[in-house]
Amino acid sequence: MGRPRTPLLDRERIGATALELLDEQGEFSVPQVARRLGVQTGSVYHHVDGRAGVVELIRERVSASIDTATLDLRPWDTALTAWARSYRAAFAAHPHAIPLLMTSPVRAPKVLAQYEQAVRLLLDVGFPVDRVMAVITALENLVLGSALDLAAPETMWELPPDSPDTENLAQALAAIGPGRADAAFELALGAFVDHCRTNVGPPGTPPSPPRRTSQPARHTF
Repeated sequence: MGRPRTPLLDRERIGATALELLDEQGEFSVPQVARRLGVQTGSVYHHVDGRAGVVELIRERVSASIDTATLDLRPWDTALTAWARSYRAAFAAHPHAIPLLMTSPVRAPKVLAQYEQAVRLLLDVGFPVDRVMAVITALENLVLGSALDLAAPETMWELPPDSPDTENLAQALAAIGPGRADAAFELALGAFVDHCRTNVGPPGTPPSPPRRTSQPARHTF
């Protein structure tokens, strides 16, 4: 009997199945992936480096939906804004992946290449090298928090009827228009990019000088 033309198991199918389980139940295990694929758990380990390897396959699949062409846009703030919106959309489609991927080191080569592209964008326009990763991390915190917000109910505050203790909150909630999560994201993203503009220097800007910490006054007697 010859070998099947299509392999029964490969990294693509493992990653797709793990993400499918994660979307369905909020978690996954390697034995669950194996059962769904109809193979032994050991067969999965022939293709990946343990559970961490499966996590990176999930990261690659989710991140593949981010439009990296946005990072080629100019000016830089247009690129950063478009990348953030695409990043948010990719992860909002898989909210259960967010806590898993945020707490696991990034190793997937394709994802690292995307970070390399983002870092190069910021360095090329003059961000100090020691601020670049802070900018990217802060942007990711904003993006991923907002992606989770998209998965939350449209109304996140449930007030008792006619309570005088929350009358101001009730008034503010009544004024919210449609798309609460989108409006909040755009507000935060705009403020973030505005702040980033204050960090831009000439291309090749060296690291910023260390901040001085206040020293207690020395008294002479």
